[in-house]
Amino acid sequence: MLRRTLTAGAVIGAVIGALPAEARHDRRPPREQRDEPGERELPAVPVPRLTDRDGRVLTLRGWNVEDKANRGDKALSAITERHFRDLRAQGFGFARLLVFWDDLEPRPGRYSTAYLRKIDRVLDWAARSDVKVLVDAHQDVFGPAFGHRGVPEWATRTDGLPFTPHPDDWFAEYFEPAVQRAFTHLYEDPDLRRAQAGAWRVLAGHLAHHPAVIGYDLINEPMGELREGEDLPAAARRIERDQLTPMYNRLADAVRSVDRDAWLFVEPTPVVGEGVPTGLGRIDDPKVVYAPHFYNTAMEAGADYDPGAGWIEAYERAVVEYPRKYGVPVVVGEWGPLNNALPNMGRFYRDAMASLGRYTSGWAGYVWCYGGGYCALDGTGAFRTHKELTAEPYAAGVAGTVASASYDPRAGVYRLVYRAARHGSRLSELSLPPGSWRATASGATVVRTAAGRAWVLAAPGREVTVTVRRG
Repeated sequence: MLRRTLTAGAVIGAVIGALPAEARHDRRPPREQRDEPGERELPAVPVPRLTDRDGRVLTLRGWNVEDKANRGDKALSAITERHFRDLRAQGFGFARLLVFWDDLEPRPGRYSTAYLRKIDRVLDWAARSDVKVLVDAHQDVFGPAFGHRGVPEWATRTDGLPFTPHPDDWFAEYFEPAVQRAFTHLYEDPDLRRAQAGAWRVLAGHLAHHPAVIGYDLINEPMGELREGEDLPAAARRIERDQLTPMYNRLADAVRSVDRDAWLFVEPTPVVGEGVPTGLGRIDDPKVVYAPHFYNTAMEAGADYDPGAGWIEAYERAVVEYPRKYGVPVVVGEWGPLNNALPNMGRFYRDAMASLGRYTSGWAGYVWCYGGGYCALDGTGAFRTHKELTAEPYAAGVAGTVASASYDPRAGVYRLVYRAARHGSRLSELSLPPGSWRATASGATVVRTAAGRAWVLAAPGREVTVTVRRG
């Protein structure tokens, strides 16, 4: 993610300068002519929705779960069953679990069965709390050769190019010559291509039948090598078109050799966060999810949210181009600012939640942990400032075709309209945050409620309106 970059000004300048004029300037009406968050409803974006095996329309909402600090014998030890119990207790049913190739295959061709068992344990905890898990092959600044996690050191080739660490600005390390060349070798060298595909065959083959697993994120925030005279947006589109697209197709083939059912999540470069449409091409698989991240460089560098700047609108316009073109759903894999206590951050979360609700099949915030920094929770397990605004009612699974779904945070009212399926499952599920909620249905029956859940049963083909009210 684009976190706390001291080079933010340079990155923003490169990106914004290359954007079309309509993405650079906010053309919305003055604020006094605009509705406040929760009161406006923009036109629906025709983006396909994620579904399960029964054909139910899914919405995934949750958080990233990680342990970047520990490796080897202590890998994943910072993750506990409490993470998943607390996720579910707050109304979330989704987790993006970070795993690392350097732990899976510490030596070429030698896969760690101990690491696979550790992943199994974490997934078992998720299953007990009924949390669906996206398994994310994570990398930061390529991997251990540069002081981070991800691609093993034995698979890192730099051609002797220099690398200078940036302890206070780690994202700047992506622009070091050695790191950029390492990505080129990963994408282009036949033996490294085979190694990456082999690691995915082992991982997906081991996890294929685990009930918690919904899919695989094939690589986190991929980057690449800029050419002389090439600006960042142009480089990103070329890397996505010429290197990421064939890589994802290779890895899709590897996964499908051992797992036919899981969804495959593919990411553009992080540059998409500044409203740059991706150059990613078609991934030849029937179950692909587009999984961009949702970060603003200025906010990551410490700036407050500017509601009038039009960043969220520009991001949304850019992000929906790929799923519209290729007919795939969208799940945002990471989002959320570092300093969420700044004056406009309450407005940011309301605007962001409204936007994400318009075009995605869900999201995973960054990050479900207990403490400071990006953690969603403090040491006591309570939401940190404004993070509670991510906990809304939503339809986790709809047995039918969704016409609309919206939540008004000020009124505390969620409304879902759908046409019940004529075949298959008839039961839809709502996920509710803590508190007192009352669910009613027109054209259907609320058959059961429990802490954080409600289930609605509808006759085939019926038009259904479900209303959930707080208090």
